[in-house]
Parts: sequence; structure tokens; C-alpha cells
Amino acid sequence: MSCPCGGTDLASCCGPFLTGEKIPETPELLMRSRYTAFTLANMSYIIETHHPKTSGGVDRENTEDWAKESVWKGLEVLETRGGGADEKEGTVEFIAHFNYHDEDQTHHELSSFVKEDGRWFYLDGKVRKGQPVKRESPKVGRNDPCPCQSGKKFKKCCGAS
Repeated sequence: MSCPCGGTDLASCCGPFLTGEKIPETPELLMRSRYTAFTLANMSYIIETHHPKTSGGVDRENTEDWAKESVWKGLEVLETRGGGADEKEGTVEFIAHFNYHDEDQTHHELSSFVKEDGRWFYLDGKVRKGQPVKRESPKVGRNDPCPCQSGKKFKKCCGAS
């Protein structure tokens, strides 16, 4: 079985983290293993790798239902900062692709991680919004001539609801 995080196979990628045989050495490895845990609805791992200060906010039952009802489509790691061997903090920006109730969705997050007693924990995440849409042409006002060149005002032509 290939690893849901995008790695080669589950047994040599995230599997050892999920079984407790290994501990992720970087925030990115922890984030990838957490994504894999979500795809497998492994809530024990999700809660175990959540920092104790913030793990109380996890609604295990609803999160597990959501994870089971989602069809996981892939993970994109956009940027990793910090998280080196001698560092205590790190961030990972990622996009998780999934389908929930027949609707394709994405979750774009900047996750924060902290290292305590030699182990990385997920602290929290900030949902990132998509890039702003840039208008290709000038904005047409309601009372401006319609760009279709009908001779009518926009509100009476293409802008009519």
C-alpha cells in the first residue's frame, strides 16, 4: 500500500510513526504522519501527537466521523520553516485535498509545532485562505454602458439578474 502522505509505501514511510516504532524527527514528518492518520481515521495518533496544552480542544467523535466520511485525495507540502535538530519550533504550510459528501474540498493550513523532551507536537494551525482573485478587466458599474456593446446600461443588459 502506498503511503497517503505521498511517500513510497506505508510500511516504510508513515507506518512506523503510527505504530509507535519510530518518532518523527521533524515537523514535516509529523505533519505527514498526522495526515496519514486522518486518512486512516487513527484518532489515537492524532490526539497523541497533539500538544497537551491544546489536545483538549479536539472533538474526537466528530473528527473521527469526518475523517471516515472523507475520501482523501492527496497532500501538498508548500513550505517548511524551522524544525531542525537543534530547534524547538517549526511550521509547515500544506494543502490537504479530500472529498466530503461528494464535494471536492481543500484544507490549506499553516501548522505550528513545538519540540519538548526530544519529541515534536502539533500545537495549532491557522487556516489559510486562497489567493485573492485578480480582475482581468475593469469593473463595470451598474449604470455604465454594457461591455457587450448593446447600447444599453449594464444593469439592463448583461448585469440583469
